[in-house]
Amino acid sequence: MLDKAPHPLTAVDAAPTARSDGHGVAYVYEAPARLCHWVNAAAILVLGISGYLIGTGTPAMPGEASGNFLFGYIRVAHFSAGYVLGVGFLLRIYWALMGNPYAMQIFCAPLWRRSFWREVYHEILWYAFLAVEPERRVGHNRLAQLAIFFMFTQTITFMVVTGFALYGQGAGSDSWQYELFGWVFAIWPNSQDVHTWHHLGLWVIVSFALVHIYAVIREDVMSRRSISSMISGEREFRD
Repeated sequence: MLDKAPHPLTAVDAAPTARSDGHGVAYVYEAPARLCHWVNAAAILVLGISGYLIGTGTPAMPGEASGNFLFGYIRVAHFSAGYVLGVGFLLRIYWALMGNPYAMQIFCAPLWRRSFWREVYHEILWYAFLAVEPERRVGHNRLAQLAIFFMFTQTITFMVVTGFALYGQGAGSDSWQYELFGWVFAIWPNSQDVHTWHHLGLWVIVSFALVHIYAVIREDVMSRRSISSMISGEREFRD
């Protein structure tokens, strides 16, 4: 019964637009979604590198400490990229509400639907080379949608919240960052615990990015889907 109930992903489940020559093309990723994707990807790259250096330290620098500001530059890069990611993620949420149905996919995985899990299972078989054909679907396949929802969307939310909480602790209890995100320390009174969880979140994002890049290249080779979808916005299906 749940499978037959109306839900906000009805349009997302639609088949691609078929042409007489056996091809299907759909305009999936609109310009704001693509812009947010690349801006957030660049911010995550800077955050990942600078965050790793902040968490593990840098090699000793020669000369007087007053003459070196390397760690300061790393922190500035990290904080600046954090603001870019925070704003970019908010804009991506806005566009999920205002854009086409495909823009909502990364924020709404229909976990309550039995058919969703059947399709996830089929995609697992496909990625394990145990299925002949993948699901022909507009937008993300179900396994990708599930991974993005948990490993990207939820993790980025966690990283933004804990990141601004840690920043607010340094900025002072009267800062807007602490006023909005200081409640994090009611959950973890020891700020080192927040640092530790924030650092672990980095590795979740790194793991997701590696699998994501592999999956994009693999899909282009195995199922002949266009790898340029996040540039042009169009996704092509060739039978």
